[in-house]
Amino acid sequence: MSNLEERPDEVTCAAGSTTVEVVAPRLVPLGGPRGMTVRRTLPQRGRSLIGAWCFLDHYGPDDVASTGGMVVAPHPHTGLQTASWLFTGEVQHRDSLGTAAMVRPGELNLMTAGRGISHSEVSPPGTTTLHGAQLWVALPDGARFVDPAFDHHAPAPRTGDGWVARVFLGSLLGETSPVSTHTPLLGAELLLEPGARLDLDVDPSFEHGVLVDTGSVHAAGEAVEAHELAYVPPGAGVLALHAGAEGARLLVLGGPPFGEAIVMWWNFVGRDHDEVVAHRAAWQAQVEAGAGADGSPDHAVGGPFGVVPGESLAPIPAPDLPRVRLRERR
Repeated sequence: MSNLEERPDEVTCAAGSTTVEVVAPRLVPLGGPRGMTVRRTLPQRGRSLIGAWCFLDHYGPDDVASTGGMVVAPHPHTGLQTASWLFTGEVQHRDSLGTAAMVRPGELNLMTAGRGISHSEVSPPGTTTLHGAQLWVALPDGARFVDPAFDHHAPAPRTGDGWVARVFLGSLLGETSPVSTHTPLLGAELLLEPGARLDLDVDPSFEHGVLVDTGSVHAAGEAVEAHELAYVPPGAGVLALHAGAEGARLLVLGGPPFGEAIVMWWNFVGRDHDEVVAHRAAWQAQVEAGAGADGSPDHAVGGPFGVVPGESLAPIPAPDLPRVRLRERR
């Protein structure tokens, strides 16, 4: 998913906390007055990363007839991976590697941008409701310029007393995802029946996030309501979950503290101002080179981010940079 804010904020990221935090989402409208509104819990001023997870948009259930659904034209990414996870609906993913894959509920699509990729995301006509999460993973310094890649995984559900789990990244509850990552990560969906209790054996070196989609839960002793994100610092080998009277659906995310400061602006994750400016300039040059005399897209013209085969939507131009130098904070 692209960050479609017309004036995206500069985000300087650093980690560090020793107590459980509960983060409320901020509402971010995407794509104009009829577009989708997402609930963004990462990044925020008080919490930038959970492990290498650096961006979390949670949306829906949205009536596509009212919002127009997801119509995200080709746009660039660098220095990150995008993880798409749906609860309801479908989204057609296309990228400059030539990938054409449908995002479906309970199935992971993980796109590695590395040195640069472009992609589009469009909900098909048969989708009437969209509900899911879009997450980004910051790539560590040694992997920031790897070749782009795409992985798909449909995890089998694992069941227990009052719970169902789908582990899409990392290991949990005896399940391990086959999808490799550049830093240790955990990503799983959990369905908890009303009043269910579940003690998760987790890596004590990881920090964890618990995003509640529906219902409510106590996570590590803290009450977390629908749409909120609980941050649990490293140190404990058990993450205790207790669902409320209506049950809960949630995402559990984790990873060791990232240990690197990053600058994130628009769809780029970099390390300093000049790097992000260079990425923006390269994408904008590609967009302008691909426009014909009448302004229509010429998909035969490529660039460092590649073109998306079979996509008729014109690429999204880069927004203007802030008037001040982007800051990197450690």
